[in-house]
Amino acid sequence: MLRHGKKLGGFLALAASLIFAQGASGQTVEELYKGKTLKFVVAAAPGGGADLYARLVSKYFGRHIPGNPSVVVQNVPGAGGMTAASQLMNNTAKDGSVFALLQRNNLVEPLVSERRSGFDPRKLQWLGSLNKDTYVIIAWHTSPVKNLEDAKKNELLLGNTGGGNENVTFPEMMNKTLGTRFRLVRGYPGSHDVALAIERGEVQGRAVTWTTLVGEHSNWIKEKKINIIAQLGLGRNPDVGDIPNATEFVTNPDDKALFDFMFSPLEAGRPFAMPPETPAAVVVAMRKAFVDLATDKEFVADINARGGSIELLKGDETQALVNRLFETPEPTLVRARALLKSIQQ
Repeated sequence: MLRHGKKLGGFLALAASLIFAQGASGQTVEELYKGKTLKFVVAAAPGGGADLYARLVSKYFGRHIPGNPSVVVQNVPGAGGMTAASQLMNNTAKDGSVFALLQRNNLVEPLVSERRSGFDPRKLQWLGSLNKDTYVIIAWHTSPVKNLEDAKKNELLLGNTGGGNENVTFPEMMNKTLGTRFRLVRGYPGSHDVALAIERGEVQGRAVTWTTLVGEHSNWIKEKKINIIAQLGLGRNPDVGDIPNATEFVTNPDDKALFDFMFSPLEAGRPFAMPPETPAAVVVAMRKAFVDLATDKEFVADINARGGSIELLKGDETQALVNRLFETPEPTLVRARALLKSIQQ
């Protein structure tokens, strides 16, 4: 996914931004960061996939940033990531001292939510995303549901953490469009609690990211304790194996547009950003450092060893994805809002 841009244009943009920064502050980016500590805001509680990436980014990122600053993580959970996102947008220093790992659902928040937070992801300075994410729906091996066709004939109890999270919205969308019979058992405090409920037989499965499944429950896969009945994303993830994607069962064009909209944020599974109005030279330097981080062999090996993966989406590509989401036709947004509203009732 790494692409070579126009070298001359990129050089001129970098030169211009560095001149701007030096003219404004008398410092190069290296001088700005040398001996400093960057605050790294993570829009999630400790534990889980987001925090795994955050801890490793904080370990390796500084070596690629001019001036080699240290990086300190601050977890800011709440409101599906919107607490941290709103802070980054409205109440965070814009001097380059802060960056954040947000939740991918924050990319569409203003389009589908009735909340008026003033958050606009188009105004953030996107550094990029470290991986695509793929959801899977799994069923415990004792369940009669072995594939998606079975899920149309038999009820499957899925454990959920509640709210408007993807582990709720995706199964409900499939119920409304594909005729699956997922019954959601909501309210478990966290991912670990859902896993215990599955093993105890309280529920029969769950919707979960492939990263979390591999990182926390690889034994379920190795010991064939689960059946993966569908992938959820814009396309098949080869790591999951020869399992159909839910979109392959969608025949109605309006339904397909809804699936594409709901699944698109998965393309930026781990999105990193800086506040609006961060100096241009800082953004250029941080975007380059982000690409260098994603190709750091030691960092990649560490991520892979913990069940994660790296599929880089660069900063400008992440910005383009956000812009495409905001070009979604209104009829599709109306359906997405109605889906989310029905889940929250």
